[in-house]
Amino acid sequence: MSPDLVPLLGQAFGETVFMVLITLAVGGVCGLALGLGLYLTRPGNLLEHRGVFAVLNVAVNVVRPIPFIIFLVALGPVTRAVVGTTIGTGAFTFAMCVMASFVFARLVEQNLVSIDPGVIEAARAMGASPLRIVRTVVVPEALSPLILGYTFLFVGVLDMSAIAGYLGAGGLGDFAIVYGYRQYDWALTALVVVIIIVVVQLVQWLGNGLARRALRR
Repeated sequence: MSPDLVPLLGQAFGETVFMVLITLAVGGVCGLALGLGLYLTRPGNLLEHRGVFAVLNVAVNVVRPIPFIIFLVALGPVTRAVVGTTIGTGAFTFAMCVMASFVFARLVEQNLVSIDPGVIEAARAMGASPLRIVRTVVVPEALSPLILGYTFLFVGVLDMSAIAGYLGAGGLGDFAIVYGYRQYDWALTALVVVIIIVVVQLVQWLGNGLARRALRR
């Protein structure tokens, strides 16, 4: 790799880190809230409400399967209204946050549904409020799989950042395309791939370790 490209690679890495961290923070919190909403309002659950559950369920089912590159384009008017533009790192990060929220919501719901209903019923029989049950029973019981789900979300968000780079969001995806693929520099393209693989492996190792620790508690 040319020494002139080293600063550009560092800048691209920084842009990817920015997009991924912001998306994980916003998408993780919003996805957790949506997932809890889906779980709690399910028929027969703590806050059963068929109308709310139906709306949330349909919203997740509609958004989640859309290929991200199409979602970026379709969300353009909303992105422009919120961010002020449809291009650039900020605009694509907003779209990534929206998509990540719906993806993580389904992961959260699936993990919470697997909790033994007997544990919930025991807490209800003791007079615990729904909020207390969520805080002291539901989340702790599902903490380990939720951590693994968050790790899975990281990989998906990193993939979304690469796709966004193809459309001009910057980051490692854009760097690999502009300076690697388009310049027929396969070594540079391979370097970016190796960087992404190393980052994913480190995060996966960290996620597995945290999940094991949570499981032992």
